[in-house]
Amino acid sequence: MTFAFAARPGFSILSRLLAAVLGGYALASAVAVLLAAALPIPRAEAVLAGMQWSFVAHVVVAIWAFSPVSQARMWGWLLGLSAAILAAAWALGG
Repeated sequence: MTFAFAARPGFSILSRLLAAVLGGYALASAVAVLLAAALPIPRAEAVLAGMQWSFVAHVVVAIWAFSPVSQARMWGWLLGLSAAILAAAWALGG
């Protein structure tokens, strides 16, 4: 079953744009938190390294959001990976 709004081309572009911006931000912040908690270096350097790698993660997600992958698979991987990384960061930081 397809919804009327999901069949429009504008919905596809909007969904991919939101995945690139909001999903990229979510994954980038999760990567930054995980690296800040997991790296065995002084806290300030770990936070700096996490922030630097978060830019890489955001760029990768932005490129991947506009690849010819189905939107359901893209959103599923994006949200699942963000949740897994945040769970790992929470386990290490707690």
